[in-house]
Amino acid sequence: MATTADFRNGMCIEYNGQLYSIVQFQHVKPGKGPAFVRTKLKNITNGRVLENTFSAGVKITEARVEHRPHQFLYKDDMGYHFMNSETFEQLTLNESQVDSPELLRDGQDVDLIYHADTETPLLVNLPQYIVYEVTYTEPGIRGDTSSTSSLKAATIDTGATVMVPLFINTGEKIKVDTRDKSYVERANK
Repeated sequence: MATTADFRNGMCIEYNGQLYSIVQFQHVKPGKGPAFVRTKLKNITNGRVLENTFSAGVKITEARVEHRPHQFLYKDDMGYHFMNSETFEQLTLNESQVDSPELLRDGQDVDLIYHADTETPLLVNLPQYIVYEVTYTEPGIRGDTSSTSSLKAATIDTGATVMVPLFINTGEKIKVDTRDKSYVERANK
């Protein structure tokens, strides 16, 4: 058993008979009354995110999970196909089990999270940072930074759209944070 003091992002817990992953949490100690923890929980089976408040110190059941290396092979009408990097077994998952599916590219190494008790695959985690090539973006106009944000849309090699600074051009490689699909920096060529 764990308590709310053990919460961390990515932790899997059992709540109301279902498995949830903690997306975000915040410990709150108001001036009056008891402390509590605000959380955003992602349902592992259907991908829905719900907000919940726990009283501080409440005991929760932590789900036993294992991280196993896999490689993304391809996507078709059946789902997303992955291969275990150690045993070479293949499995198919649906889109709700894949974190940011628009950022996946063929041959990408990922971590699959398995429920340790039932040996069922739960979630696909991409590496935190991945380098992509910008396939299209509007040219930035010199001195055009008078707007509140100096970002523009760029299409990367997977087809996803990422907001990048004005100085990024088509053909450049950029590092993207897969958790929130944000630009991090230019990548070394």
